[in-house]
Amino acid sequence: MYKNLFATKPVEAAGHVDAGEPVEGGLQGEVTLKRVLTARHLVMLGVGAIIGAGIFVMTGTAAANYAGPAVILSFVMAAVACGFAGLCYAEFASMMPVSGSAYSYTYSTLGEVVAWFIGWNLVLEYLFAASSVAVGWSGYLNSFLTTHGAGVPAALAQAPFHYSAETSSFVSTGSIVNLPAVLIVAAISGLCYRGITQSAWVNALIVAIKVTVIVAFLGFAAQYINPDNWQPFIPENEGGTRFGTEGVVRGAAVVFFAYIGFDAVSTAAGEAKNPQRDMPIGILGSLAVCTVLYIAVAATLTGLLPYPQLDTAKPVATALEAYPTLGWLKMAVEIGAIAGLSSVILVMLMGQPRIFYAMAKDGLMPKIFGRVHPKFQTPYVGTVIVGVVAAIMAGLLPLDFLGDLVSMGTLLAFATVCAGVLILRYTRPDLQRPFRVPGAIVVCSLGVLSCLYLFWQPFKDHWQVMLGWTVIGFVIYFGYGYRNSKLRKAA
Repeated sequence: MYKNLFATKPVEAAGHVDAGEPVEGGLQGEVTLKRVLTARHLVMLGVGAIIGAGIFVMTGTAAANYAGPAVILSFVMAAVACGFAGLCYAEFASMMPVSGSAYSYTYSTLGEVVAWFIGWNLVLEYLFAASSVAVGWSGYLNSFLTTHGAGVPAALAQAPFHYSAETSSFVSTGSIVNLPAVLIVAAISGLCYRGITQSAWVNALIVAIKVTVIVAFLGFAAQYINPDNWQPFIPENEGGTRFGTEGVVRGAAVVFFAYIGFDAVSTAAGEAKNPQRDMPIGILGSLAVCTVLYIAVAATLTGLLPYPQLDTAKPVATALEAYPTLGWLKMAVEIGAIAGLSSVILVMLMGQPRIFYAMAKDGLMPKIFGRVHPKFQTPYVGTVIVGVVAAIMAGLLPLDFLGDLVSMGTLLAFATVCAGVLILRYTRPDLQRPFRVPGAIVVCSLGVLSCLYLFWQPFKDHWQVMLGWTVIGFVIYFGYGYRNSKLRKAA
């Protein structure tokens, strides 16, 4: 049984893929998905997934509660860990242009049971993140509508439950459902159902809007920065992870949520025109663009307003409220936030069905998740199921309960990908690698260590929930996946 659990899927060098020319067979590409995405599309998908809740919400939370102005360093730490992982993702994505992301890469290096574990944790990243960001989207939309006298009633604008960290339990809020969050998930799921080309085009439009708003914020708000707000840069520790060096590290785990999504580019590898060339550009390009913007926004935000005042659901808008002459910019930021969070939901809801698609093709998930629409060439059944589940969670659950869990699942996936690249260098040195991680033994090792270190920060507070999620996953695996694995049946 031990041998079966850790059986690896055969890896063969992928042939060069041109537009409209699918590569046959398993890990070499999905013959049923349409290759239409260019490097520009992939960079836009990455930026669309990354710039959202992090820049519009998490920056203020991390600064006010953990790092102070040194949240800038928290972003740098998170970016370094993501940079190591991004290089490893780029090597895998160019070598194996498939739709399964970290799940498929792990299946080829560490074995089936580990691949299942990573695939299950990717559900935390994509499905739960889509729901979480939808809740943030609802908050910004309602704030914008309230400013113009058309706010959604409180009973229909927030989740019926609030998670109390003090008692580790859910408390009733008196609301019925977060209706805007449900509606945005439903609308974007319909878009993903319709087709990858349409989704990518809409995403590119949204990305252009929110990047323009962010650049405008940096340009016009810079003249109001007060350097005194940056003092002390690293506030004195108040106990635990509240400020000090400890707070900077804990803040890095919080803002890591801001970088979640660049790996979503790899889930579209099966639909890239030239994945060997375009996947590294899409992954590393989007990560570089977003890192620069995040650091600039963090510096500007903490310079505009004292960091204790940034602990709101809309810190960028809150900072601008202190400057009446920038009222027009506040409205633009709210519009940019609504657009930005929309594109994050879009990319998350595109990614999750493709993870399920890859797992279903391997027999580890029910066959229904592997069905592709005959006209739109999208994994339509998985898209509908994911959309329904995401909408329910977005309507009923609060944002703060899911944020750390999303980061934890993603960090485990990133660490595994870094380890997988190094393992494959020794077990299959003959494979063609269009993109190679430079200094692999150093980069991959640092990637594993940095991701696991950041994982440990929220794990200390939420280990019971993470353990429960893992147990549920393995119950599903041994109840269905182990018995239906195509790899095991072919042996």
